[in-house]
Amino acid sequence: MAIVTSKEMFEKAYKGGYAIGAFNVNNMEIIQGITEAANELRSPLILQVSAGARKYANHTYLMKLIDAAIIETGLPICVHLDHGDTFELCKSCIDGGFSSVMIDGSHHSYEDNVKLTRQVVEYAHDHGVVVEGELGRLAGIEDDVNVSAKDASYTDPDQVEDFVKRTGVDSLAIAIGTSHGAYKFKPGTKPQLRFDILEEVEKRLPNFPIVLHGASSVIPEFVDIINRFGGQMPDAIGIPEAMLRQAAKMAVCKINIDSDLRLAMTASIRKYMAENPSHFDPRQYLKPAREAIKAMVARKITDVLGSDGKA
Repeated sequence: MAIVTSKEMFEKAYKGGYAIGAFNVNNMEIIQGITEAANELRSPLILQVSAGARKYANHTYLMKLIDAAIIETGLPICVHLDHGDTFELCKSCIDGGFSSVMIDGSHHSYEDNVKLTRQVVEYAHDHGVVVEGELGRLAGIEDDVNVSAKDASYTDPDQVEDFVKRTGVDSLAIAIGTSHGAYKFKPGTKPQLRFDILEEVEKRLPNFPIVLHGASSVIPEFVDIINRFGGQMPDAIGIPEAMLRQAAKMAVCKINIDSDLRLAMTASIRKYMAENPSHFDPRQYLKPAREAIKAMVARKITDVLGSDGKA
């Protein structure tokens, strides 16, 4: 099996009422944990790379690690650029073997977003690569994405038809209440996805794949472990997994997960080092970290995405 685009994945997911997990990758252990879980559950998979991950791990290293995962698992894996913000970045990833890119022009005016997205689409489609666009802006911080609450905005359903028609994008990320990063909502608040917006978008764009960013649930057990072993994470509430499952049964075909991966890995390493302060072999603390990621991804695949057995 080779690297594939998300086109066939999304077609099956839309018809089947489930979503594909798009998990951010930064190093070998994260890739191994994700792909081992997906392989055991026979789930299709999107591995996505941010601009920050490319700077940290190097494009070539990440691509070779993903190639190794495909050889080991035989899974159909889509390699996706997460939050590309320029044509040049998207072009570099397309030329470097990515099968999917996101161009996030949501920080521009509507017309400039259309223009930039169309430019990327034309180049990508000429090279057999699919494109995700974005309308609306999610609040929160993740890698190079930093949007304050006052600058966040829900997606306007009245714009989606025009945007998709004029740009030619293959999928669309919308803002309906999710948020980037681990510090999404303060305790005492009630996270609520705007399913009314999602339903309206679905009416305007029938059989069209929708994407949710910022969809980590900030799993409390990981936060508790981090704080118990020397962390100082403030209390926060993520997106309830039941809401994500409901979205997956509708038009949402791709759900992005990053913060929960980071929390699972960090919680495992903090716990191990606190319990084994004299150990200094990275293999000793990265092995349980890899297992923690694997268990978390398996939970997402079965309980949230519903993509198990769909590869």
